[in-house]
Amino acid sequence: MRYSQLLIPTLREDPAEAEVASHRLMMRSGMIRKVAAGIYSTLPLGQRVIQKTKQIIREEMNRAGGQEVFLPFIQPAELWEESGRWEVYGKEMLRLRDRGDRQFCLGPTHEEVITDLVRSTVNSYRQLPINLYQIHIKFRDEIRPRFGMMRAREFIMKDAYSFDIDENGAEESYRKMYEAYSRIFSRLGLTFRAVEADTGPIGGNFSHEFMVLADTGEDIIVTCTGCDYAANTEKAEIAKPVVSDADPAKFQALKRVETPDMRTIEEVAGFLNVLPEDLIKTLVFTSSQGPVVALVRGDHDINEVKLRNYLKCDSLELAGEEVIEKITGAPRGFAGPIGMKNVRIIADYGLQGCCNMVTGGNERDVHVVNVNFGRDVSVDEFADLRSAQAGDSCPRCNKLLSTTRGIEVGHIFKLGTKYSKAMNCSYLDREGKAQPMIMGCYGIGVGRTVAAAIEQSHDENGIIFPEPIAPFSVIVVPVNTNDAVQMEIAVNLYNGLAAKGVDVLLDDRDERPGSKFKDADLIGVPLRVTVGKNAVEKKYLDIKERKGGEAQQVAIDDAVAVIERRLKQPEV
Repeated sequence: MRYSQLLIPTLREDPAEAEVASHRLMMRSGMIRKVAAGIYSTLPLGQRVIQKTKQIIREEMNRAGGQEVFLPFIQPAELWEESGRWEVYGKEMLRLRDRGDRQFCLGPTHEEVITDLVRSTVNSYRQLPINLYQIHIKFRDEIRPRFGMMRAREFIMKDAYSFDIDENGAEESYRKMYEAYSRIFSRLGLTFRAVEADTGPIGGNFSHEFMVLADTGEDIIVTCTGCDYAANTEKAEIAKPVVSDADPAKFQALKRVETPDMRTIEEVAGFLNVLPEDLIKTLVFTSSQGPVVALVRGDHDINEVKLRNYLKCDSLELAGEEVIEKITGAPRGFAGPIGMKNVRIIADYGLQGCCNMVTGGNERDVHVVNVNFGRDVSVDEFADLRSAQAGDSCPRCNKLLSTTRGIEVGHIFKLGTKYSKAMNCSYLDREGKAQPMIMGCYGIGVGRTVAAAIEQSHDENGIIFPEPIAPFSVIVVPVNTNDAVQMEIAVNLYNGLAAKGVDVLLDDRDERPGSKFKDADLIGVPLRVTVGKNAVEKKYLDIKERKGGEAQQVAIDDAVAVIERRLKQPEV
């Protein structure tokens, strides 16, 4: 391709709305343009990157036995009502009615549609296992779309669904997808980690997220320093501590202390001259099972996902002021577990063995000092309720946990029979009896993966694309397009590379060399070949890698072969 014939509307200044590097650089490099909040047009340069990413995904899905389908974006409410998700999915689902007043939604995901397809076309164990996938648009009406393609409302996803006759088969399908995802992200040139994760609204009983490691990542990944355990913070477990109950001989007398307008852990700790770890947070929740009280140490954070999973409830949220006052008799900030009745109280493991703690006094502007479990507070059970931190103990080997940041780009689930039972997706076994199919679900955010690649690899000059998904592998830059000899050398090199199947861009614009070099850096082409006076006078070219290093001088006659070798990628 010739630069002069491409639509690449680069920007010299950062867009005011862009908060993260990928959003800023995708806008500046002319890859995307905003249409509405969370909705973007993809321009030719961005489309080239998206298509290359899709192709690698498609090749590995096919290699793993997947069969490609294309499912409708508009989905009827009846299917979602069958699965039970029409009322519970939430406001992220954009609902609409057709001219016949029938309800539909813009597909946020496709479990219902694929289950309906399989139940109508597959009926025998002989037809299983099967894995069907698509690369398609999804729409989720995010309350706060941001970060460009990192958190858009309309986005491209590869979603796959496996159907098996039993748990052993489902385990094998899951393993194949895990390995396929590992190959995909390796081929894309990304540094990533697969971590255990919560299944969330998709459901199921087990899942892994694939995280691209990046300092700017929204997600925190917890990893063990002694084994291969890794999980996101929603899922990360903490080893149950081996502690004894506090010695009653050390218990001090309860004392109520006035703490006017002191509501937060930091305010109370400072006022009483104690450490945050000496306080107990008392958190009141409403759930589908009724109100529940969770206790954690003052320097720890409650993990609502862990609490919800522990309770096995469908919904969980922090209680409002009215519920808090009804249960505790105090406004938010002054609640405590002393004297609570007719409500379930669960304490985090981190509070076991603690002695002479501080809690809210269940009265405005009052806290209680020297609170102890057993004597003053009775709890129904202790459990792992808090978010893991660096320095906690690994649940697998008891070595220390560490944390890093990442961006979720893929998620694989074991769904079990959640959808197949609800929607009667069954097969006839060898005895002719109907059995529910065992399902799995596997997603990759395509645009999000591209954005994550940019977050992981960029500098002050622009994007540093991994070669497999770069819009072009090589850019040939003649310094002076008015110099006939320079242009002849540049065009011959361009034609020679193109004949070898190299994805090459010829910058034939009549622009200053500095502007061309800046644009080449901005759009992230891995190799830049400069054709200048040295090419005319000394018969060599300058080849420079985008990710740094000195320019290499290469004889014109050797340039095609040298570039081919530089671009050759190892097989995964």
